[in-house]
Amino acid sequence: MQRRECKSVNIGNITIGGTAPIAVQSMGCVPSHDVDGTVCQAKALRDAGCDIFRIAVPDMAAVRLINAVKSAVNMPLVADIHFDYKLALESVAAGVDKIRINPGNIGEESRVKAVADACRSRGIPIRIGVNSGSLEKEILQKYGHPCAEAMRDSALYHAGLLEKYDFDDIVISIKSSNVETMVRAYELTAEACSYPLHLGVTEAGTEQMGVMKSAIGIGSLLLRGIGDTIRVSLTADPVKEVEAGRRILAALDLLPGEPQLISCPTCGRTRIDLIGIAAQVEERLKEIHKPIRVAVMGCVVNGPGEAREADIGIAGGDGKVALLKKGEVIRTVPEADAVEELIKEVESLLVNRIFSRCFPLTYKMRRFSHRLLPQQSLICR
Repeated sequence: MQRRECKSVNIGNITIGGTAPIAVQSMGCVPSHDVDGTVCQAKALRDAGCDIFRIAVPDMAAVRLINAVKSAVNMPLVADIHFDYKLALESVAAGVDKIRINPGNIGEESRVKAVADACRSRGIPIRIGVNSGSLEKEILQKYGHPCAEAMRDSALYHAGLLEKYDFDDIVISIKSSNVETMVRAYELTAEACSYPLHLGVTEAGTEQMGVMKSAIGIGSLLLRGIGDTIRVSLTADPVKEVEAGRRILAALDLLPGEPQLISCPTCGRTRIDLIGIAAQVEERLKEIHKPIRVAVMGCVVNGPGEAREADIGIAGGDGKVALLKKGEVIRTVPEADAVEELIKEVESLLVNRIFSRCFPLTYKMRRFSHRLLPQQSLICR
């Protein structure tokens, strides 16, 4: 898909916008006074694949979280600020990597200028966070309700405030709990500016419905090349947000360097524990961080054909499975050995890819001579 052209913004060691990969974000939900709990949550999110971590900074005491988290976890940190511009200034001084504000709720323009000046001096970007529930009275009066056009106007107004003070290291989010409104608001804003966009459906709900709404809203925009970083907002453990965000990216082939699992729904022809096998394979693939497509199919009627686009796969039989490579059967194994044999083939394929990249001429000779070669190191330098 063709990505929307926009400005690149650096957040710590992560770049968003331009041609940079889509970054997955989440936000801590541990009370701001619990330093150890926040650090523990940051580590859990990092291990789940979170790229950028945000914390609420509701008071001066919470500023101490910044140093604690950054000392423990190598992950860009965002300070979420509302109302008190001094909290933004203190967070900048503490070394935070990005500030999230709504310029309209921190008071007079001199305060906006102070935050812009402080962020500019340290190369810290600002995310303008617009929500449908907190639009300016003037804009609401113009449109009568929090519609997509009102949200776009609010975002552009806030960006204009920062631009007025020579600050354009900006990221914009325009979130609504209504998926249709959210999608349209981002479309309008994408047309009106060249800043990177942080996608999300706000107040999306508990895990099951929240994931559905987020996948529809975020996914439909990403399919059109709109969006540079995402957060799946759930009333659930933030680790679930990260897992859902990564699944959305994987479904759209926007998660470089990660495996993809293709598995079919069961039917009356299935003679193996397809659901159990697929679940085991999915879990094992979490240990593999390479771009490979793996198929788990229920039967040999459609399995080989449907798995043709996969690198490696299996198709079920009567208590046994056929191992497939690009849709071609290479051998059959008992059902009990299906997962282990499939993972062995995955690992073998990945080793061969490394070998061919490191020693291309030797690899070609091996392929065409079918002779064993002396053992060689597979480390690329």
